Amino acid sequence: MSTLHKFATAALRCLPAETAHGFALRSLSAGLGPRAASNDQPALAQSLMGMTFDNPVAISAGFDKNAVAIAGVRDIGVGFVEVGGVTPLPQPGNPRPRLFRLSEDRAAINRLGFNNEGAEAVFARVAAAQMGSTPLGVNLAANGASSDPANDFVTLVTRFAPAADFLTIDISCPNSANGQVFLEPTALEKLLAQLNAARDAAPRRPAFFGKLSPDIEDAHLAELVSVMRTAGVEAITVCNTTTARPETLRSPHATERGGLSGAPLFEMANEMLRKVYAMTGGEVPLIGVGGIMRPEDAWTKIRAGASLVQLYTGLVYEGPGLIAAIKRHLADQVERGGYAGIGDAVGAEHR
Repeated sequence: MSTLHKFATAALRCLPAETAHGFALRSLSAGLGPRAASNDQPALAQSLMGMTFDNPVAISAGFDKNAVAIAGVRDIGVGFVEVGGVTPLPQPGNPRPRLFRLSEDRAAINRLGFNNEGAEAVFARVAAAQMGSTPLGVNLAANGASSDPANDFVTLVTRFAPAADFLTIDISCPNSANGQVFLEPTALEKLLAQLNAARDAAPRRPAFFGKLSPDIEDAHLAELVSVMRTAGVEAITVCNTTTARPETLRSPHATERGGLSGAPLFEMANEMLRKVYAMTGGEVPLIGVGGIMRPEDAWTKIRAGASLVQLYTGLVYEGPGLIAAIKRHLADQVERGGYAGIGDAVGAEHR
């Protein structure tokens, strides 16, 4: 990362969190972000779910909710792009302030509430994106005021299936009225049956990812994973933010309502990742999310069972150069470990 981008990252941290986020998106949209080399190490490439990932690293959903910076995010050097969460109708989200840095804890709390411009605006940008071979996905969510959240998801699958490589069924957001209504296994089973029917009727068939909350008990988690596997969900994202508040938090913002992300989530997310890997026998690709603040953290998630990884809060504190640093570290660890490629390292600690 250039000196200019390091300075910009430091300067953004002087602004209110949501204001800084807006500046970052506008900069990437204008092509002012760092540009990675176009060729990743071959050892980082994987073929998963009918898609080719040149590397396993991406920015989490929630960063570019409205798909305004797809090209800028791609040019940072990610292996795939996920935009959203998007709802069928435009949604303002929760009142501000709703995004807080916990600098002392290298963490953040958000209660944004799926603020976005709605499906039609986001679809236009996704459909126009020139991605080459880089997979592009959309994180889907129900409107908070919807009386039929299942139909919201059906509407979104129907709309985005023609343009997206994968669709993430986000049933794990703690910040919206309908954000977790499908965490009940029977409700999820019925939802996925409807979504599969909508996908089968679409002109092309994107992969389905399911995104889970870390705030559920093991028995509940096992039920949800079983429902997803039976329904043919191709990958599982582990995990969303947490409403838990570790006693170690020192920031004065620690008591803010919302989902906690960043360093304090790392071990909780890793424990869940290991459990889901064991539950699926390593047969379902997992996207490891939560607390990646250093290159070593991404390698930990790969070895714990993640085929792909996503980060967001780590970029707030380390800047976009963290993505390139992670890729260098992963390639180095693959070579040191004698693996043929990154895929061979997935779940290595379980063996």
